Amino acid sequence: MRRSTLLPLAAPFALLIACSGTKTGGVDTCSVGADCPSGACSAQGVCLPVDAGGDDAMTSDDAADTGAPTDTATDVPPGDTASSGCTPNGNFVITPAELPLGPGLKATYKVATNVTIDTAGAAQADGTRVWDLTGALSGDKDVLLETSSPSGTWWASSFPTAKYAVPLSSTSDLLGVFSLDASALSLLGIVSPTDTPATSKTIVTYATPVPMTKFNLALGSSWSATSTVSGTYQGLPGYYYTEAYQVKVDAKGQMKTPFGTFPVLRVSTLLTKTLGVLVTLTRTDGWMAECFGTVALAASSAGTVDPGADFTSAAEVRRLAP
Repeated sequence: MRRSTLLPLAAPFALLIACSGTKTGGVDTCSVGADCPSGACSAQGVCLPVDAGGDDAMTSDDAADTGAPTDTATDVPPGDTASSGCTPNGNFVITPAELPLGPGLKATYKVATNVTIDTAGAAQADGTRVWDLTGALSGDKDVLLETSSPSGTWWASSFPTAKYAVPLSSTSDLLGVFSLDASALSLLGIVSPTDTPATSKTIVTYATPVPMTKFNLALGSSWSATSTVSGTYQGLPGYYYTEAYQVKVDAKGQMKTPFGTFPVLRVSTLLTKTLGVLVTLTRTDGWMAECFGTVALAASSAGTVDPGADFTSAAEVRRLAP
């Protein structure tokens, strides 16, 4: 076993696709987000609604009226309908059809590090919460995140079930490698973009894939997972440690971001990393919206004590931005 700096937080992101704005059958089609009034283009090349789930959001009936094809997805609870534009219905249940992940998706996030925020939000009379992350944070910068295809990469053969890879941190170029099926979005491993120079090559694998999101996702959903992580880190072979995840969807409500306001579920994850005798805990709160995925995320600093889901000191904060 080698002692080394722990790998960056493995935080998955469901990204908007960077979707020339034409109409087909009365529906706005697109190739990039800038083609759409909402700034969001779906994986199917259809503009997402301007209001991401508010009172004016397009319903599945509206989609039918405009000629957009609609399909009822399998494992979708009553009232959930997946359209070609993945129209959110705001019922606080995220199905596989409402998390259209894959390679070639991109979104801009405002990212700040080492800041104080309010992850508790404001409690509402109906039991929901309202979180407001629209304000500027110290050191804010716009970061474009993009999911990439495993095809043709140096690491593809090591992850035959991989669906896509995405950067794990704004301060590192390491990529998280993910699989996606009807039951879960799972982390398979962490890799460097290239395998050269040899001194910066990283490829570590999880003995058991770790489910970062399980379907259908709703308030009260919870799960745990433990996996050993091994491989080569920054050119050093023999890297080995364990990770234990405790995940719970512990709140729902409205998240206000620079991009807009979304009905969200808060997914709170406690990650315990054990490297020899060194044990560190990191808490991550991710706010997930139907069709948009992770619209905001806050990660605590690694320490020896769980800061709890309503922590205020964040090592990194991301909010979806125009």
